[in-house]
Amino acid sequence: MQSGVGAAVYWLMFRQLIKRASQRLPARCAVCHAWPSRVVCDACVARFAQPTQRCATCALPVPAGVLHCGACITAPPPLDACLAAVAYVWPWSECITQFKFGGQPGWARALATVMRSTPWVEPALEQADRVLPMPLSPERLATRGFNQALLLARCLAPGALDTHMLLRTRHTTPQSALKRTERLRNVLGAFAVEPLRAHALRGQRVVLVDDVMTSGASLHAAALALRQAGATRITALVFARTE
Repeated sequence: MQSGVGAAVYWLMFRQLIKRASQRLPARCAVCHAWPSRVVCDACVARFAQPTQRCATCALPVPAGVLHCGACITAPPPLDACLAAVAYVWPWSECITQFKFGGQPGWARALATVMRSTPWVEPALEQADRVLPMPLSPERLATRGFNQALLLARCLAPGALDTHMLLRTRHTTPQSALKRTERLRNVLGAFAVEPLRAHALRGQRVVLVDDVMTSGASLHAAALALRQAGATRITALVFARTE
């Protein structure tokens, strides 16, 4: 019994040593496989993360000179601004899959760097009173092992990060499996502001951080809760936007 426990302890220590050693080694670019490199090399970022003209409030692509898409004009969302770094297409869709579902939390810094280089992101972060990651339910957090939005937000603005203001009140079906109308119903009432701290939001500028925006249903539900608590300006900041 003791020998089995000892072997397990030594094996755990060995795995930790290997992990620490691998973190010191140069990485290969996940896109072009250049070696050594960052997770995504500068050349691939320059090639695949070119700035795109996007709607100011939903981040969908729009023609040059257009500020808002037709949908946002006819039905303004509860967001004052929405900023997306890239489109949810290859290679970024694959990078997000590895980051989010492949147990690669270390990718957060590289993805956050791409987000920070997006036009208008730096001013939005500098002007924000609070930066709030989209929260996960305890069930989703237990399955994934980390909150990808929190890791991104921590890299983007550690000084303004607030992890306790926005709450996830219930577990929901993954949005990716639902149609748009179902997504809206799925997240209705799924977010709330911490009642003991809600007063601190009055008159404040908030940045909401998430990894991917599809229909915007989750971000809109969170923004509504923040708006009801008195936030005066709400900007959504996402790494990728589906198109």
